[in-house]
Amino acid sequence: MSKTDMNNNCKNNYKMGDTFIIKVDHYQNRSWQGELVWANEKKSVRFRSTLEMLRLMDEAIKSGNNMSGMKTVHTVS
Repeated sequence: MSKTDMNNNCKNNYKMGDTFIIKVDHYQNRSWQGELVWANEKKSVRFRSTLEMLRLMDEAIKSGNNMSGMKTVHTVS
């Protein structure tokens, strides 16, 4: 797959311009634990591993404004 094809695939599957703030509370077992803040939507969710954080980011971007499938979501002011 060429770089152009990869860029086009990414543009078709993800909306651009989302901003996430990653607050790392702990580094344990070679992984991060903390809070992921979705700045555009003023929502946040806690994560227990780096992989979980990446999956949450992917789910948030793919779902647009709907984060209802995520656990322990709360609004940040």
